[in-house]
Amino acid sequence: MTVSLIALGAGAQTLTAEAAQALQGAGLIVGAQRLLQLLPPGVTPNCVAAVRTEELARCILQSGQKQVAAVFSGDVGFYSGAGLLAQRLGQSGAQCRWYPGVSSLQLLAARLGCAWQNWLLASAHGRACDPVPYVMQGKSVLFLTGGENTAAVLCQKLAAAGLGALPCCAGQSLGTPQESIQHGTAAQLAQRQLDPLTVLLAGPAPQPLAQYGPWLPDDAFIRGKTPMTKQLVRAAVLQQLHPVSGNVCWDVGGGTGSVAIALSRAAARVYTVEASPEACGLIAQNREKLGAWNLTALCGSAPAALQGLPAPDKVFVGGSKGKMKEILETVLAANPAARVCVSAVTLETLGAACAAMQQLGLQPTVSQIAVSDARAVGGLHMMTAQNPVWLITGQKA
Repeated sequence: MTVSLIALGAGAQTLTAEAAQALQGAGLIVGAQRLLQLLPPGVTPNCVAAVRTEELARCILQSGQKQVAAVFSGDVGFYSGAGLLAQRLGQSGAQCRWYPGVSSLQLLAARLGCAWQNWLLASAHGRACDPVPYVMQGKSVLFLTGGENTAAVLCQKLAAAGLGALPCCAGQSLGTPQESIQHGTAAQLAQRQLDPLTVLLAGPAPQPLAQYGPWLPDDAFIRGKTPMTKQLVRAAVLQQLHPVSGNVCWDVGGGTGSVAIALSRAAARVYTVEASPEACGLIAQNREKLGAWNLTALCGSAPAALQGLPAPDKVFVGGSKGKMKEILETVLAANPAARVCVSAVTLETLGAACAAMQQLGLQPTVSQIAVSDARAVGGLHMMTAQNPVWLITGQKA
């Protein structure tokens, strides 16, 4: 049995000649009902509507046909169900051949008269999608939308993060007589009724000092009188936590937000908790100044303020106010596999962190960082020491 996996693109008008020939030779055609309605004339009337992989595979394998075609929208290599179907059919010995098509990505780029090779691509169709980390990567992002994550919903999420002024473009029903393209800001498109078959082009989001990545200098931050974790210590914290794309991070005792903002440039989402209203104001200012759009700041005391937050992958504790064990218990209740780094400038905090980690099975390791900076004294230079800082890092085996 040979199965042709055929991309219809936007319909018969974008179908390739090779794909059209494969359709003509098929004794059975399967696919979503709306796609079967787009088939060109002259193909077999033996068509079966099916969507799910197992349902498609069953129809194909039980058909008794030597030549079968399965049709998909867009392109079979771009967020398509063709890959799963090919894998399933391969397990049963069927041979699959792929026929590419014109995707909504290509259609939108063509309508806009621009190249798309530098766009980032993401699918929000039928899956959880936070658009904010995507638009923070310095490039325009093309989102496939659908299900709960419509183009308007994605724009609402962008606006809620402070990106309401972000330029966006919505391509609706591309390649059909109902095609339309709407331009506007995220805030404007969030209020519009957009077709379910819509692709959204958004961004990129502004990010000052992007060239530094997460290694921002101290003078980039608005500080006031709030203590701040200095840049060399921040660098060591990031090395201990090694946040990666997709991670959710917590920063407990946010201070000026310096660690949280550094984490926001490496992780997907960051939540910082700070008890001081003055410090919370500084975090908000630094978030805006440095484009940390994926950072959410909560003014409150840990561990109570941590309740209900998305489970963290990495956690930094820069201030515990005597509730070290309770904070770590809250972290582990949310994610037993979370990696935790605690900074301490006093022996008491060092002891409390080590004791709590040992009691909770986090297997702590301890490093001390002592930084000295040169300062001019007359015509000479002398070293001035900063307070030593301990970093206590732990994770369950």
